[in-house]
Formats: sequence, structure tokens, C-alpha cells
Amino acid sequence: QLQLVESGGGLVQPGGSLRLSCAASGFTLDYYVIGWFRQAPGKEREGVSYIRLSGGGTNYADYVKGRLTISRDNAKNTVYLQMNSLNLEDTAVYYCAEADGGGGGLMPYDYDYWGQGTQVTVSS
Repeated sequence: QLQLVESGGGLVQPGGSLRLSCAASGFTLDYYVIGWFRQAPGKEREGVSYIRLSGGGTNYADYVKGRLTISRDNAKNTVYLQMNSLNLEDTAVYYCAEADGGGGGLMPYDYDYWGQGTQVTVSS
């Protein structure tokens, strides 16, 4: 069974940066997709970005475009989310997830395995 573990969250001031990591272990497919999602208190989980392990194709939600960059290190089986110019609205629990079958998108129901999440708090 695939397992996902997020790390790198924490407290940061507005305008600051964080890099989140998603480490995967267990069986994996050549064309699996890793997505990043976030959930703020009282809100539904929403897609942030995703990347294909094979080929490295990416996509981003409009609200993070230009501030966040997703990348992968296939040798380490790890996906990163570099977060710059953070603002108060970025405060949320951030999750990584895996979609079987090489599909993937920004909708949570497309994903099969989830990590436990890492808290990102942006505060002055």
C-alpha cells in the first residue's frame, strides 16, 4: 500500500516562504500523479497543484499561480511545493495525495491515497 508523509509546514510571516515535501513509499506506478491540496477551517478541501511522476507535467490553481512551484525528485520518490510570497489566506492544512491510473487533477475525489497533512500558518 502506498504511504505519503508531508513535512515542512510551520509558522511564517506574510511575504515569507516555505518548502513542503511529500515523501512516498510502497508500490508505485510509472504514471502516477501527486497532488497538493489545502483545507482551511470551515472550508472544503481544494486543489493547489499536481505533477506527473513520469514526464513532470504540472498544473496550478489560479489563486496560487506565480507564487508556488511544484517539482519532483524521482530518485528520492519525493514531491516538493515551494511556496513564496505567502499571505494570510494561505493558512491551512496542506495535504499531498496520489491518483492511480495516471489521471489526476485539482479535485479531491480523483485521488486514492492521502497523507496526514502539515499545518501552514501565515501570521504577522
